[in-house]
Amino acid sequence: MTDLDPDQDPAAETALTEQWRALLARHAATSCAIDRALGDAYGLGVSEFELLERLWEFEQEPDHGDARSRVVAGTVHLSQSAFSRLVARLEKAGLVQRSLCEADRRGINLTLTEDGRARYLGARPVHRRILAETLGGTA
Repeated sequence: MTDLDPDQDPAAETALTEQWRALLARHAATSCAIDRALGDAYGLGVSEFELLERLWEFEQEPDHGDARSRVVAGTVHLSQSAFSRLVARLEKAGLVQRSLCEADRRGINLTLTEDGRARYLGARPVHRRILAETLGGTA
């Protein structure tokens, strides 16, 4: 990988910058649409939905056990402190539960509650519809 020298290829730099800005705009439009729809109907934002989805996916794996907080944190694209606040909000709302890891008492496991599972499953079709509307038909 080489650094792009704007003085050597200004057209390439402009194209790259335009691609980056288009990606950011698409991400913002999609995130805002998800936040509005899921917030209004289910009281969930993008990050809340993503964490519920990751926990639900983990539950679908054979012999899944409980999800280690440290492992799940790496899948939701948040800082450690933002992840901790997110888990605390969802726990307070009764959507996730924290427990000590039996194998390593220093670890924390996360599990969906019945309410969390139901909220996720209800919100998933709305989430997928928004993804199809904002991202569908493009690679």
